[in-house]
Amino acid sequence: MWSVVIALIPAFLVSIYYFGINVVIITAISILCCLLFEYLIQRFLLKVKPTISDGSAAITGLLLAFNVPSNLPLWMVAIGALVAIGIGKMAFGGLGKNPFNPALAGRVFLLISFPVAMTSWPSPTPIGQVADALTGPTPLGILKEGVAAAIPVSEIMVSPNMPDYVEMLMGQMGGSFGEVSAIALLIGAIFLFIRKIITWHIPVSFILTVFVFAGIFHLINPEVYVNPFFHLVTGGLLLGAFFMATDMVTSPTSRMGMIVFGVGCGLLTIIIRMFGSYPEGASFAILLMNAVTPLINKGCKPKAFAK
Repeated sequence: MWSVVIALIPAFLVSIYYFGINVVIITAISILCCLLFEYLIQRFLLKVKPTISDGSAAITGLLLAFNVPSNLPLWMVAIGALVAIGIGKMAFGGLGKNPFNPALAGRVFLLISFPVAMTSWPSPTPIGQVADALTGPTPLGILKEGVAAAIPVSEIMVSPNMPDYVEMLMGQMGGSFGEVSAIALLIGAIFLFIRKIITWHIPVSFILTVFVFAGIFHLINPEVYVNPFFHLVTGGLLLGAFFMATDMVTSPTSRMGMIVFGVGCGLLTIIIRMFGSYPEGASFAILLMNAVTPLINKGCKPKAFAK
């Protein structure tokens, strides 16, 4: 748990650079609320010894914060933390028993309950610069609106509001503040691979599936479907693939099961992005695949030793 926290530090620092002190405040409130709610529920409702020192509540708070805009009201952050811990985790018995990723459960609850606040994206403004606008769209939102208006993708990609690929890689684009910097997230992912906290099976199958299917559609009609690299560096794909889909509690246990899980996440993500009304799909895809993890575990049992 604490290794995941360390791996997210680069993305956290980039977020502060582009979105300011609000990132620190929201992250602190989210973590503190998750710790507090878990302690209160265990102490007074479940009557068990509190386990807030294991790091699971802290990482839930951190990931929840990374999945919201940097201008989200603090009381909404607290509600998201309560749902993540109280409903997403403790209602099922606590760590190791929750079927859904708690941080994503809290994030999706906030998105459904407060759609305006959860889709109001502050414009990224590097420290020391003056903001051109208070809020702006995400690259996926720009693409979705342009395609709906029958504007060719080639024109959408050169529109004034669309960041270039360097800006997308660095994190200078609208979105939930923890998901914007592909470079920072990849640095954290490399750290997790080196420490052997995660394996390649889920993130690689997840990302590769998105890339392959986005590439197929792009080859079929490049004026309607954007190139697959765009899908890799925008939205919550990298954050979800490396830091949430790999949650050991809510993902399959076997290697084959992990690959099936990752492919399912990738398929659902690209289907929602291309054909759904909401421009992003990674969070919904991971939660839906969390629901079928028990079936994947049953269907992908490894062969018993020497049998």
